Amino acid sequence: MKGRVEKRQNPRGERSHFSSSDDNAMLKQIQATHCPDGREFATKPLLHVVEDIFHRAAMPSGFADIAQHQGIHQEPEIDTLDEKTLQNGFFEMLEMLSYTINKISCELTCKCSGGGDAHTTTLSIFNLISGYSWDAKIVLALSAFAVNYGEFWLVNQLCLTNPLAKSVALLKQLPDMLEQSNALKPKFETLNNLMRASLDVAKCIVEFKELPSHYITHDMPEMLTATAHIPAAAYWTIRSIVACASQIIGLIGMGHEYIASTTEAWELSSLAHKVQSIHEHLMKQLTQCYHIIDEKRHIESYQTLIRLFETNHADNMKILRALIYAKDDQLPLYDGHAKRRVSLDSLRRKNVLLYISDLDLPHEELSILEQMYAEARQHPDRIESQYEVVWLPVVDRSSSWNDIKQSQFDTLQSLMPWYSVYHPSLLDSAVIRYIKEVWKFNKEPLVVVLDHQKVVNQNAIHMMWIWGSAAFPFTSLREEALWKEESWRIDLLADAIDPNIPLWIQQGKHICLYGGEDIDWIRKFTVTADALARALGIELEMLYVGKSNPREKIRKNNIIIQHENLSHVLQDLTLIWFFWVRLESMWHSKVQHNRTVENDAIMQEIVTMLSFDGSDQGWAVISKGSGGGGEGQLAKGKGGDMLNCFDDFQSWRQIAEETGFVSALHEYLRGHHNPHHCNRLILPGTTGSIPEMIACAECNRPMEKFFMYRCCTD
Repeated sequence: MKGRVEKRQNPRGERSHFSSSDDNAMLKQIQATHCPDGREFATKPLLHVVEDIFHRAAMPSGFADIAQHQGIHQEPEIDTLDEKTLQNGFFEMLEMLSYTINKISCELTCKCSGGGDAHTTTLSIFNLISGYSWDAKIVLALSAFAVNYGEFWLVNQLCLTNPLAKSVALLKQLPDMLEQSNALKPKFETLNNLMRASLDVAKCIVEFKELPSHYITHDMPEMLTATAHIPAAAYWTIRSIVACASQIIGLIGMGHEYIASTTEAWELSSLAHKVQSIHEHLMKQLTQCYHIIDEKRHIESYQTLIRLFETNHADNMKILRALIYAKDDQLPLYDGHAKRRVSLDSLRRKNVLLYISDLDLPHEELSILEQMYAEARQHPDRIESQYEVVWLPVVDRSSSWNDIKQSQFDTLQSLMPWYSVYHPSLLDSAVIRYIKEVWKFNKEPLVVVLDHQKVVNQNAIHMMWIWGSAAFPFTSLREEALWKEESWRIDLLADAIDPNIPLWIQQGKHICLYGGEDIDWIRKFTVTADALARALGIELEMLYVGKSNPREKIRKNNIIIQHENLSHVLQDLTLIWFFWVRLESMWHSKVQHNRTVENDAIMQEIVTMLSFDGSDQGWAVISKGSGGGGEGQLAKGKGGDMLNCFDDFQSWRQIAEETGFVSALHEYLRGHHNPHHCNRLILPGTTGSIPEMIACAECNRPMEKFFMYRCCTD
């Protein structure tokens, strides 16, 4: 008791050790004790046991609020220590260290019981463990204190129910914790703060020791800065352990006479503040080290991906594991049909279409792709149906994942009948970089094709929009072969956007596709075209295909056209979207094969159609049967040119009756070409395939290039 009185009478002597002016002298003393002799042991398992003791040394019910406040019991209690902790020679290690731990424990008990100076006690502990590394010193000291601390609370917890514990408590004259809970509460609040801070510093220093030397070396600036502060961190951590031990030992033998000291509480609080500051500084350095490690791992993973995709493999599993998830600790795929998680083995040796997009996936695109996929699944035995689709969601890692993004992802995933990555976080940052830099993903969705061994197409989405599953196996060679079979005809232009079109073709009817937003022009054009067809005695079917990015105005036009019985319409705006997306895909597909307006007739027609869409005017394309019904071409023109042609019908009526309506219309429009025209070609600017120069489809002169930013709302 005398020692305790002396210690309380000299608070200035204790506080003097907190001053920064003494730190250099203290560090010299501590570093003089540091003589590592190569003794190494696994510190993390031992630290795990220490932390387990701190968690389980629960105070009586009167102190439950303290434990909850300090976070000591906020984690679920573990019934048993992690089995991995007690393996790999753990017990042999404890047998080797038990003598040292016991010596430190005795040093804490004897020196703190005798009222010794805290700095001297700390120094004596450093002398006991001089041969160990800095992280080992801290863990050994914490282990020794954990023994004393655990025994103290074990007796307190059991003394009400266990006669042996009660007898030990009587001999130790332990105070009645429940009766004195109010008086002791401040002491344990500050004590718990200091213990937690000390444990945090210990964990941090152990992490520094375990940083992979392959990525970060001890001579790097970040590591040099951290290691320069570790001796001081070790000193103040062990000094804190001494202070905690003094507080616990101070309760032993005091019985009902103990009165909490304000000075002692201040000392503990000051130590906790200092150790917390040390921990914050070390964590900043550790974060910098992890950042460097992550960068080097990212570069290494990225280079591995590059090498991997340059090599042929026995099957596609190496590539899929590198792209999606390499570990075996969870199932990385979600089967949209079976509604369950599955392994990557579901895709082994199969043709896989990697559907890559962000979370702002157009509803129209998803709807069309789902129709294609459903059609392929209806005929699983056909060769063109032998593929699987996997959605890879690319999300921005610079912003945090939140409930809104999770809901958006869940909604999209639930709509997909194919496979998808179970969660976007499974895609490594190096994979995201590869997708963006090598596969040129930039917001616009793309489809990368894997056969059973390698990547065979870095973007087959345009093939899919043009030909659907008929483009299987979605290779560049298949794309070129399909184009060789094509000619500019109504079948290619309209595909199956309306089920009536194949029937009209079969019946040899004249078919007119027209678009634009001006309802007054639409009324005038459809009425005039119908009158002209009646005059010639031909059957003419007209279909309104609106504009790309169809919105409210197109929907209203559809309603008016139907109400006034002007022509057929596509009631589902998704089909209007698809009509124009197919045209854009044709353009991109041709560009990928180095086709231009100058060297490719179909390309010239595609550019003309896209120019129509970029105009504020209406437009029309007229054909008979498939490929012009023998007339050899489709007649096309802008809205004003079409109406002028119809108004001047009598001048070319005889030619129409002799050579056919479409042929005569085509010749008239070509002969009355306006040299002072203005064409606008609007293409998505995020696909990575926009050429430097595009020639005008009407006059072959280079078109001027401008940048346009468009918001797709009316």
